[in-house]
Amino acid sequence: MKIIKSSYIFITFTLINIFPQVLQAQGTNNSDSIVFAKVFVEKPEYNFDEIIQGEKVEHTFIFKNIGNAPLIINNVLSTCGCTVPQWPKEPIMPEEEGMIKVVFDSTSKIGRQNKVITIRSNSKEGDYRLHISAMVLPASNNENR
Repeated sequence: MKIIKSSYIFITFTLINIFPQVLQAQGTNNSDSIVFAKVFVEKPEYNFDEIIQGEKVEHTFIFKNIGNAPLIINNVLSTCGCTVPQWPKEPIMPEEEGMIKVVFDSTSKIGRQNKVITIRSNSKEGDYRLHISAMVLPASNNENR
């Protein structure tokens, strides 16, 4: 009985000490072989400040694929039809940059405007969000004179 009990203790002790090392070694080997794309935008927010109602303004976001696989942008969505994005249709290779141009049309808008642009891609994190904002001032009747 003492031999069996000692054997259990020895096996348990061995597993407790060796198993974490095996898991760590497996994790290290696997992470080196994982292939993924990853979007990075240094400045994901842009403020147009004050604009006059009816103005169309644009901003270009520069992004980089910091992953180790080609980045494929499937779609870029906006929260409103007043915000129109344009994006590259070809894959962005690792360490390369791309641009997303956003045009905001302030017609029929007034006051503080905050819009979200969602990048849908094969990025490791899934959707990536950009933000634009503006303070839309009413068009003055004096401008028409």
